[in-house]
Amino acid sequence: MLWITVEDMSCNLGCYGDKYATTPNIDRLASESVRYTNVFATAPVCSPVRSCLVTGVIATSMGTSNLRSQFPIPPEFKGTASYLRNAGYYCTNNVKTDYNTSNASKLIKACWNECSPKAHWRGKKTGQPFFAIFNDMTTHQSRSMVMSYAQFTRQVQSKLTDSERHDPKKAPLPPYYPGTPITRRTVARYYDCISVMDKNTGAILKQLEDDGLADDTIVFFYSDHGAGLPRHKRLILDSGLRVPLLIRFPKKYQHLTPAKPGETIDRMLSFVDFPPTLLSLLGIEPPKYMQGQVFLGKKSAKPQTHIYAARDRVDEAYDLARCVRDSNWLYVRNYMPHLSYNQPSFYSDMGEIRNDIAALAAAGKLTTTAQKHYAGPIRAREELYDTANDPHQINNLAAAPAQADRVKKMRKLLRAWMLEARDMGFIPECDLAGRIKNTTAYGLARSDHAPPIERIIDAAELVGAGGEAIDKQIKLLKDADSAVRYWAAVGLRAAGSKAILGAMDDSAPAVRIEAAWAMADLTGDKKALTLLSTELEGANARAAVRAARALQMLGEKARGVLPAMQRVLKAVGKKKGDGAMFIRFALTPAVKTLTKGS
Repeated sequence: MLWITVEDMSCNLGCYGDKYATTPNIDRLASESVRYTNVFATAPVCSPVRSCLVTGVIATSMGTSNLRSQFPIPPEFKGTASYLRNAGYYCTNNVKTDYNTSNASKLIKACWNECSPKAHWRGKKTGQPFFAIFNDMTTHQSRSMVMSYAQFTRQVQSKLTDSERHDPKKAPLPPYYPGTPITRRTVARYYDCISVMDKNTGAILKQLEDDGLADDTIVFFYSDHGAGLPRHKRLILDSGLRVPLLIRFPKKYQHLTPAKPGETIDRMLSFVDFPPTLLSLLGIEPPKYMQGQVFLGKKSAKPQTHIYAARDRVDEAYDLARCVRDSNWLYVRNYMPHLSYNQPSFYSDMGEIRNDIAALAAAGKLTTTAQKHYAGPIRAREELYDTANDPHQINNLAAAPAQADRVKKMRKLLRAWMLEARDMGFIPECDLAGRIKNTTAYGLARSDHAPPIERIIDAAELVGAGGEAIDKQIKLLKDADSAVRYWAAVGLRAAGSKAILGAMDDSAPAVRIEAAWAMADLTGDKKALTLLSTELEGANARAAVRAARALQMLGEKARGVLPAMQRVLKAVGKKKGDGAMFIRFALTPAVKTLTKGS
């Protein structure tokens, strides 16, 4: 069993009908494979996806839906590959893990005979079956838009001949991109990354043939989520979730596949289905905790009609959105609609295309509805798209009277999924950390002391509901559960209500910070700024990231605590760890802006 996993790539391959793409090796693989057309990541960013792929449990159930939140998972979640390894398979991973849990080292130890840049099936014993993963970073956002163009030219584009490089003038721009030289060059650069990745994929497949193993090996080729470009990665639209999947079955294993080589399958699949399917294909009974369905082999389940996905914090940028999709319709629920899809994000903002789009938005020069949808200051609470007729998800039909029944149905399906999953993403991380001192988020949600998830979601549903929700949110600020109070505070901040003032004395850091952020923004309250600086310099690392983000977003209004911001930025300058990195991400641009010209 061979998995070739590429990063940050949508279905931009020749075999998926993309005429601008140059992918001869993957196109040849597609001609020998079953090609799936409705495959979706469980999140639009890597680490929550990988926590699902390694366990078979969606990230929202485990408290791993925020990027690199590092919460523990139950000890019985040993990792999918560990079941193969225990059955005698030689298991290797080359090289990325990013499992998004503090248990990552245990998972790696249990799963892999070797996990390194040199990991390869060639380390196996003669005749031993293997499961090998090769993770190709060539199409990652770092290459496609973040690193300087000069560095990209040296490290990636240099591997292509002049004739293989993509002409920016011919780059096919989606309707949400303005037609500037920078956007065209970035899109062409992304396709150059795909071409180099195609060469790498061809090399791996050739090694399989050279070793005489091609006729014995089932090959999966897929991407971990959508393209690492603006309005793709980080968004739970098709551009961030829909991915290619090719599965090649040798002749001896054709009885396990639902179609012939070169044919397509439109079955709805989610990444949560991959682990149980892998185990079932190899004759191993999937553990009961796995949440997906088997879609290949003798025990293939009846096709599902809907898939689901989630987006929470990514780096220092807080957000929370959920979606449900069937074969033709996508429903998205944004729980922080007061935030732009294009909100500042330090790592992404290193890409010139992001700065280009942001500058045009600030100057009022974005000309189309599609462009404003992505880069506008806010977004809709609910979105509904006819994906068959609106593949780029431009025309939001959530408020259309003709779609009222559909919205109601999909809203109900999404809520049922969140409740069944016991979605822990609705609990702020600094709050959740205090609740799981002697257990895990997954275990807590299924214990006698489980958080009131339904009431927490009810409070989140009020965000952006308008003036009629304010009285309810004011009452909820006194709720016994801190996560309910948090969502009441988020709603009041979104509504611009000064009624949030009293919440600055709340016992929960996330509630205090949300209230202080609102009051500093609305009134310039010095007490609010002092509270934010106190949280920033406090011992609670997760609260410090929240405070840093609040100060970053306050911009000029944070000037009164600039010295504290400078002290913390200096203190975390050389510290390792994700928390320190996220504080740097938030404070670096904030301090730079406030000290510019001073």
